Amino acid sequence: MKIDDLIREYADIEGRLADPGVHADQALARRLGRRYAELRPVVETQREITAIEDDLSAARELAGEDPAFAAEAEELEQRRDELAERLRRLLLPRDPNDGKDVILEIKAGEGGEESALFAGDLLRMYLRYAERVGWKTEIIDAHPSDLGGYKDVTVAVKSRPGQEEGVWTRLKYEGGVHRVQRVPVTESQGRIHTSAVGVLVTPEAEEVEVDIDPNDLRIDVYRSSGPGGQSVNTTDSAVRITHLPTGVVVSCQNEKSQLQNKEQAMRILRSRLLAMAQEEADAAAAAERKSQVRTVDRSERVRTYNYPENRISDHRVGYKAYNLDQVLDGDLHNVTQALVDADTARRLAEAGQAQEAQPTS
Repeated sequence: MKIDDLIREYADIEGRLADPGVHADQALARRLGRRYAELRPVVETQREITAIEDDLSAARELAGEDPAFAAEAEELEQRRDELAERLRRLLLPRDPNDGKDVILEIKAGEGGEESALFAGDLLRMYLRYAERVGWKTEIIDAHPSDLGGYKDVTVAVKSRPGQEEGVWTRLKYEGGVHRVQRVPVTESQGRIHTSAVGVLVTPEAEEVEVDIDPNDLRIDVYRSSGPGGQSVNTTDSAVRITHLPTGVVVSCQNEKSQLQNKEQAMRILRSRLLAMAQEEADAAAAAERKSQVRTVDRSERVRTYNYPENRISDHRVGYKAYNLDQVLDGDLHNVTQALVDADTARRLAEAGQAQEAQPTS
């Protein structure tokens, strides 16, 4: 879209959000609020460019009479060019899910109890990162291990109203196999072991985005259990939902009532089905191209956490730092920023190639 079209869209949404009737439909209000937050930096940057160009024109006119205005004109030109580059980045085609919240699943893999303990470490890392950024988190389902880790745990992560970045913008790069190298608490000889944990990140789907036929669902109920398999509930409150056409299975047992567990399981199911549909569409549209940092191949590690060296390495973009203790305490910004920057550089290069390929008149 042209910048003028985006400015008109921004003004239109601003007017609609001022209408109390719009807020009666919470889903609509959320969608409008997200789009408004996405457009705000574009509109504000364009307005600043316009204001600077007006000042620049005046400074150039006065430069012949006063050298001070010539220096001011140079500064304004530099600032205008910086803003123009920022606007160029803002106008790159967006991931349609960038404004969405996410469902984040962490699953223990190779390494047994040590892997489950590291799954717990990753959970704390993401919860603390969310707290730093100002996101809200909600543990939807969890299966603890005997030593205090997690066999698997599912978390909903939501942005707060008015935030420019959606959660997906940052956490979409976390999907994949996370490898840890450290001496496990279960190791008496002090030897370093390597374990793996799988992370799955999907944009949270709203009900209107995924149409699920109730006849396509098989719903089973059972008693929830805790670590070691002991029963923690005397009623059949846990719910397992199987989507028959795709074979996707989701289970939830954290809530006290069967109805609440069913609602949470449906949230996860909708998000998984939306992700599957988008992956199929992406594959059909661009079968020959894979993004450098958007591949979510669970068979390949994306990141290594090396405790003896206090080192964290992201293998997709060559990022490496020696502040693992801070990262695990939630200081994840530089890691995610490296992935965002790599993705932006790729899209800028593609936009440049597309522009060069256009025929000249």
